Amino acid sequence: MALIALCVMVFLWQLSLGAQAGNLAVYSFGLVPAVLFGYAELPEALRVVPPWMSVVTSMFMHGGFLHIAGNMLYLWIFGNNVEDSMGRGRFVVFYLLCGTAAALAQSFAAPTSEVPMVGASGAIGGVLGAYLVLHPRANVGVFFWFIIIVRVISVPAVLVLGFWFLGQILSGVTTPTSDDSGGVAFWAHVGGFVMGAALIPFFKRPEVRLLQPPHSRPFEVVPPGTRLRRGSVPEAGDRRRPF
Repeated sequence: MALIALCVMVFLWQLSLGAQAGNLAVYSFGLVPAVLFGYAELPEALRVVPPWMSVVTSMFMHGGFLHIAGNMLYLWIFGNNVEDSMGRGRFVVFYLLCGTAAALAQSFAAPTSEVPMVGASGAIGGVLGAYLVLHPRANVGVFFWFIIIVRVISVPAVLVLGFWFLGQILSGVTTPTSDDSGGVAFWAHVGGFVMGAALIPFFKRPEVRLLQPPHSRPFEVVPPGTRLRRGSVPEAGDRRRPF
């Protein structure tokens, strides 16, 4: 998928810059809400793109290996099905619209924040929203681990993605939006998910049904934004806000 390839190439470019220049690139191409809304300005040397363009460029930047690996895995698994429902050209437009809605949702939640937001998971949230509307009864293989019990269980997508969505809302409500220390951009996930669910009826091909019957999924999946033991949440001192 071209979007995955583009994200990977941008990430490799970030790595090639080195730590210091890479951090500066995050400010240049990441979305800084305070800059977008005119509450702050970047130093002249960092003004590479207009503030409105950072809404798009931020979708292709990532904060680390786990961040991009998780996002690209979800995009590969779920994006394939959603892309098939509408075609490549429409999918790119759909993806960018969802990413834009995600970025604006987080920006409006914290309009004076000077923390740069980077990552594709807001747009991927839109893909998940679309997938839920298309395949709510699909069986999703979920990794279950409790003490010594380890197994993969099948759970309907409506439960997995529904609980994830509610979790993002709860996390967004309980996370101070004025906190400039970085963290997960929960409202970006919510905004992207809602936009994807709302747009899929208009982007899908006419012959594609909504709310399709169940079918099995061969992959273990955990929605983006889920906190893992060694997840993509920034390390202490990292002020980038992944989404």
